[in-house]
Amino acid sequence: MTSLSISLTAAELITIGLAAVLVALLFLGYRAWRRSKITPEERERRRCARLVANGKITDSMLVEIREGLVFYSYSVRGLEYTASQDISRFASDPSVDFSGVSAMSVKYDPRNPSNSIVLAEAWSGLRRVARLLPENHPHG
Repeated sequence: MTSLSISLTAAELITIGLAAVLVALLFLGYRAWRRSKITPEERERRRCARLVANGKITDSMLVEIREGLVFYSYSVRGLEYTASQDISRFASDPSVDFSGVSAMSVKYDPRNPSNSIVLAEAWSGLRRVARLLPENHPHG
């Protein structure tokens, strides 16, 4: 009788363990399915929003602009980073103008400094150069 109750307990433990593994796999599958529904554009928008909310700001130098990408470099805790950001979604925004810009601000993730942006929907690292004279002022 004792051996019968021990084998039933072992069977019950195996059943409970298998049920727990099945629930965990279903949960992970559901999370993967939910994440796959997010478009790359939405994922990028969320990344930028997290950096705007939680990122630290430092100075950066414009390296190059090519085919909707801006390349820039910056330094964090003595390490030099070179990064790029796709800015093509801002192409129709007249306030996004890199002409005459060489220095700008960058927002980066303090836990992963290579994760950075120079432009987002709610933030811009572009520095506006103040005009000393009005445009219609005579220069003579």
